[in-house]
Amino acid sequence: LVAMVVSAGTLGFVGSLVIYLLYKDRGPFVRWHAANSLNVQIITGIVLLISFPFMLVGIGFLTYGLALVFAFVVHIIAAAKANQGEWFRPPMTPHWVK
Repeated sequence: LVAMVVSAGTLGFVGSLVIYLLYKDRGPFVRWHAANSLNVQIITGIVLLISFPFMLVGIGFLTYGLALVFAFVVHIIAAAKANQGEWFRPPMTPHWVK
């Protein structure tokens, strides 16, 4: 979350990738949540890349902001669920990394 906020959404992927690579072997629960974090960052990155050309029209600023808010909120909810020991599948997120 810190990397995402500080870099306006561009470094969140790096943080999620590092966490996934370091902790994926600690068990199925940790792997599940690390993979979901990475999946959220991948879809957020795709939306951010698509938003850049649309910034010329003006709507890209809205979609860029909405993507960042979506990722931020989903990460907060997922962190709370993981802290409570619950399995959580982020909404509107493909499950590419398993």
